[in-house]
Amino acid sequence: MNDDGYTLSSDRERIDLERVHRWLSTDAYWAMGRPLEQMRAALAGSEPFGVYDRAGEQVAIARVVTDGAVFAYLCDVYVDPAHRGRGLGSRLVQHLREHYAARGLNRFVLVTRDAQAVYARHGFTEVEPGRWMECDLRAVRAGVEAAP
Repeated sequence: MNDDGYTLSSDRERIDLERVHRWLSTDAYWAMGRPLEQMRAALAGSEPFGVYDRAGEQVAIARVVTDGAVFAYLCDVYVDPAHRGRGLGSRLVQHLREHYAARGLNRFVLVTRDAQAVYARHGFTEVEPGRWMECDLRAVRAGVEAAP
C-alpha cells in the first residue's frame, strides 16, 4: 500500500479505538450502537489491521477472528468516507486473504448484507445454503427464542 502514501499495519497499538468506535457505532449497519467497551474487547480478542495515511492518521480498519491454524472470520471492514473510492478496502481484503493463506489457514469467511460483489472479486463465494447456520445471540439476550 505504500506507493500511494497509505500504510497497512497489524500493530494493535496503532489502532485508534475512539475513531474506530465512532465509525462503526454510528455509520456501520452491522455495529450501530456498539458500546465502546464492547469495541475494546472485540479488538483485544481479534487480530486488527489498520490503514494509515501519510500523516499517520487511521483511515480504515478490519478485524480477523481466528484460531490461527484452520479458520478465520473477517469482520468490521470499514474505510473512512473521506478515503473511499481509492481501492483501500479492496487492497486491505486482498492483503488479509494472502496473509492468512500464507499462514496455512483453510477457510476465510465473512458476513455481508450488500457487498457480495466486492468480496467476490477477492475469491469469496456465497456459502452453500443448507450447510451454514447461525444463532443470533442478541435475540437470546432479549429473551426471544427461535421457533423450532
